[in-house]
Amino acid sequence: MIGRRRRHLYRARGAWAIAETMRAARKSAALPCLAMSTEKVRIATAAALRDLNHAFARQDADDAQLAQVEREAHAMATALDATPRRDRLALMRESFGPGGLPMGQGSGFDDRAVAGAANPTSADIEADLGGLDDDVVARVVLRRAFEGAPGRAHGGIVAAVFDDVTGFVIGKLREPAFTGELTVRYVKPVPIETPLEMRSRLVDRERRKLFITAECRDGDEIVATCKAIYITVDPARFAGFPDPR
Repeated sequence: MIGRRRRHLYRARGAWAIAETMRAARKSAALPCLAMSTEKVRIATAAALRDLNHAFARQDADDAQLAQVEREAHAMATALDATPRRDRLALMRESFGPGGLPMGQGSGFDDRAVAGAANPTSADIEADLGGLDDDVVARVVLRRAFEGAPGRAHGGIVAAVFDDVTGFVIGKLREPAFTGELTVRYVKPVPIETPLEMRSRLVDRERRKLFITAECRDGDEIVATCKAIYITVDPARFAGFPDPR
């Protein structure tokens, strides 16, 4: 019933109505983690959905093909809506490692937006954290669905990827923290469908503030830079509690 109602709301009033329905559904009791899918299958499915998103944005299918995609997408969304809700908070709480951060596959961390391998809306990001004193090095490809002006990545997705890549420094430090400030300077157009390299590192700290810088390169050229301030929090507050700032 809920799945059918969500489909109707999507067609009638758009994403705002879906958000209201989802908010009401979240008030119901969370389901146990044992009912959830395995991470390997979930990650593979998310990757396939990302390929679908970018193919849709990149290719110019005819009306008949698009109508078929619409029908199948609605049918799959309805089928998924009929399955148990995923309790990401429970997954994170059960997988806390040293420093109060969720660790490993199945921790719910891969569900996050922007860089989560189990999130079908994420960008393609592979990160090497390196040693404690090394830069985080991330290989990034922003595909067609992230295009703003023709041939250029949308500035918002570039900033979002910077937010995640600077956040990898927090993971390396094993210190739970939230983004307090993020400043991005766009030096040159950031190209789509091109291998990019982002590097980030901790440059200073002041009480609870962590100062992190990063840059994005297209080959040898810097195309964007970033300065971020993160605010550390008590590990007990990191997951499932209000942001204490």
